[in-house]
Amino acid sequence: MSTVYLIGAGPGDPGLLTIRAKELIETCDVVVYDYLANADFLDYARPDAEIIYVGKKGGDHTLPQDQINALIIAKAKAGKSVARLKGGDPYVFGRGGEEAEELVEAGVPFEVVPGVTAGVAAPAYAGIPVTHRDFTTSVCFITGHEDPTKEESGHNWEVYAKSNSTLVFYMGVKNLPMIAGNLMAGGRPKDTPVALVRWGTRCNQESMVSTLERVAEDAEKRKFAAPSIIIVGGVCSLSNKLAWFEKKPLLGKGVVVTRAREQASELADLLKDMGACVYEFPTISVEPLDDYAEVEQAILSLGGVDWLVFTSVNGVRFFWDQLAEAGLDSRALGGVEVAAIGPATAGELRLRGVNPDFVPPKYVAESVVAGLLERGVQGKSVLIPRAKVAREILPEELARAGAKVRVLPVYETRLAQQDPDEIIDALSAGKIHAVTFASSSTVENFFDLLPLETMRLYPKVRFACIGPVTAKTLKRYGLNAHIQPEEYTIPGLAAALAAAL
Repeated sequence: MSTVYLIGAGPGDPGLLTIRAKELIETCDVVVYDYLANADFLDYARPDAEIIYVGKKGGDHTLPQDQINALIIAKAKAGKSVARLKGGDPYVFGRGGEEAEELVEAGVPFEVVPGVTAGVAAPAYAGIPVTHRDFTTSVCFITGHEDPTKEESGHNWEVYAKSNSTLVFYMGVKNLPMIAGNLMAGGRPKDTPVALVRWGTRCNQESMVSTLERVAEDAEKRKFAAPSIIIVGGVCSLSNKLAWFEKKPLLGKGVVVTRAREQASELADLLKDMGACVYEFPTISVEPLDDYAEVEQAILSLGGVDWLVFTSVNGVRFFWDQLAEAGLDSRALGGVEVAAIGPATAGELRLRGVNPDFVPPKYVAESVVAGLLERGVQGKSVLIPRAKVAREILPEELARAGAKVRVLPVYETRLAQQDPDEIIDALSAGKIHAVTFASSSTVENFFDLLPLETMRLYPKVRFACIGPVTAKTLKRYGLNAHIQPEEYTIPGLAAALAAAL
């Protein structure tokens, strides 16, 4: 029999997941998660892990609580280790205590991994400290949705009303008129500041500040719905002064990242740091070649090469994989000059102890050709490890200049087997504001996966291209690049997107 881990998954921001929680998700046999646990955390699970969704949304129970209890007990008794992911903290209005009691009753060993609770995190992301020496020295966490089967309410509204504590209500937005009314009836002043934070800590967070007297009306006007945290107390008046999260330049903006899954993280992370809701839609898969005999022969003949030109991070990685297969390392490049297109490619080389001899001022093939000509590439032997299919302008121009050029495929790119339904649903819901393209092939593959006619239905969606070559490819589809950075890099693309949106 294995252990059940009752894990607090935090309020939604992936960065607020604890290290212990991540370790357990990575190792457990079964992951059971609910509606408020960020589905991004499932990326940490083992490929062979069993993933089970038991969410409850707006009264719609995918699996009732008693069946959830039975499920995790059965999995543990079958010898499985179980990561039971619960939004926030499992013991703060998460019914974790009930699940723990059932596990004890069944004789199943368990551990509890506390999580960051929304009652602290959501206010903090909205600029509201739940305690502050100028306002209050205590905080009270209260459910806004009691068990309807209870004979008597557990609330003492008179105590809440007369208390100077910050009051934080969970799951109470539907009962907001009742909550505000009871507090005022108990003696809380009508002008007491009240804040609501919806989807706290996530890219679609929104907040508002009102007063006890007006909050129900204001929330209805702004269509505030669950999941929302309600904060009552003077600390709410600090929101405008201390707000930081909702000032992020891309907060709430939906951005599609079309890079290969292996390369998407850099752009996705930059956009998320700016507050964007990122939709990863890899249009390319990067695959090894079926046969590396030609690459092995080229590596063993590096003594006759004057210049190695790397056009991508993938080219560096796959080339070094084959160096290792041949029992060699960076020393095999002794005497060979090395060029890299772009800072990311240069950085990948430096990780392997190779400082490029040449990085062009502009990260396109044309600039590489000009720079190498200045360095006397004429008559020299040039080896270009790259994708099996790529633009030919670099080898053609170098050959025209008198270089002895050999293109060496070290990997290939293929059309990703990607289902566009999530993107189409998000488009129809108005959640996507921009689509990013980091290469011509991402443009071509995007429209292979998602029909051009579909995109034409959403003229407000903006297209961001990393450079003029990619923009030119987009133009072939009759679409303009609305956003294009001055520096043709991933950080440049992210910065241009933030400035434009």
